[in-house]
Amino acid sequence: MRIVGNRVERPLALRPTSELFAEGLRFIAAAALGESSTYIPKGVYRFRTHAQAEEQRLACLARGIAVRSAAARAAGR
Repeated sequence: MRIVGNRVERPLALRPTSELFAEGLRFIAAAALGESSTYIPKGVYRFRTHAQAEEQRLACLARGIAVRSAAARAAGR
């Protein structure tokens, strides 16, 4: 088995602390700023190879980022 990363999961706290609360708020803020979409249109896709699937994923991602970037520029961000 391969282990990636070194983050240790914290045990559940019986009493919340301000440190844990702040960590939770940072997590929520990061999730809110993250991508809300994969930019892949809904549907069922079947590919003959993983390479074809990856090509479609990257094309949708590039298109989605371009659209989001153009919208941000238009809004003056």
